[in-house]
Amino acid sequence: MSVLSGTTPVGEPPTGMPHPDGVLLDVRSLLNDEERASYDSIRKHLQSDVRHQSIDYWNREDFAFDLLPGLADLGLGELELTDTTWLYRGLVYAETARADVSLSALVGIHNELIVGMINQLGSEEQRRTWLPRLRRFEAIGAFALTEPDHGSDIAGGIQTTATRDGDEWVIRGSKRWIGAGTIADFALVWARDTEDHQFKAFIVETDRPGYTASKIRNKIGLRIMQNADIELDDVRVPAENHLPLAEDFASVNEMLRNSRVWVGWQAYGLQMAALDVARAYATEREQFSRPLAKFQLIQQAIAEIAGNAHATLGLMMQVAREQEAGTLQMMHAALGKSTGTRLTRESVAKARALLGGNGVTSDYEAGKLFCDAEILYTYEGTYEINSLIVGRAITGVSAFV
Repeated sequence: MSVLSGTTPVGEPPTGMPHPDGVLLDVRSLLNDEERASYDSIRKHLQSDVRHQSIDYWNREDFAFDLLPGLADLGLGELELTDTTWLYRGLVYAETARADVSLSALVGIHNELIVGMINQLGSEEQRRTWLPRLRRFEAIGAFALTEPDHGSDIAGGIQTTATRDGDEWVIRGSKRWIGAGTIADFALVWARDTEDHQFKAFIVETDRPGYTASKIRNKIGLRIMQNADIELDDVRVPAENHLPLAEDFASVNEMLRNSRVWVGWQAYGLQMAALDVARAYATEREQFSRPLAKFQLIQQAIAEIAGNAHATLGLMMQVAREQEAGTLQMMHAALGKSTGTRLTRESVAKARALLGGNGVTSDYEAGKLFCDAEILYTYEGTYEINSLIVGRAITGVSAFV
């Protein structure tokens, strides 16, 4: 619906508006013909069949199962397995976030961590069992790393244990803030081997005795994503459920780094959503007998939102070049994530304020964007932790402790 009339998609500009997609830099032209056609189809579907529809799910804190088949048809369940450029993947992540941040989180985690880990670190049998269903979102996985008492320091503080017992592993511990934990078919659980004290990853089907997932309720943002507290009470899994190449955090560092990158792309997409909403509202809403867009302070706010978004885009384009060249380092991912989410906070605040009282409800979308931005600022490494990674790279001195 329009922010006023309720007849057109959220954020859709009036006919004939310059730069109808809000993009001032022609990044789309950098894609090859096949990627460009795919990107256009994905963007059209997300704007027409996902963006407005997601608001009701967001209000109810319900997962949008009905929207998954459409995403699967467009290939969003198998981005990790396609021979596409990092720029294409980043722009797809951004467009998904522009429609809804929760669904973009699912798509990002699904590709960068779930599909990526099984494809790169799993056995042939694990790939054969899970990848065909994952490609179509017919199966959903959860990445179970964070724990109740360990977030930023999880690499050294993991307390969940795995003990070998004949042809099985016995897993015991707790996990927190696990995305899709209550709806997943399996969780990729990281645990410390009690024998050699190394970190290992296991496929734990969620219907196994001892696996309990409780939904974390009353979140202010990312409300469609079903985050969970997970209890693993002597859960037994077959020995073959251990991912054979997931023997320590070093084995998954590249994936964790890339997952931080897609949050930077989410930040760009969320700012473009804020720009959509602010521009549509300013051109339709009248005060003092003229459109809000005729006021200088309103245009300034819109220009600043656009500037923040495109500054994030420029940064993420360079990060994508580093990925293509194979030279991406954690500091690059941390810079994109921390800077992009900081600018996003500013952008959504400006959009929310521009809508006045209407900006505090999800009906006009600005309130939804405002709340979701807080989650981007905090997850996949808090803003402060990512800033310290950048600071360490610049100074050569660690300030973590």
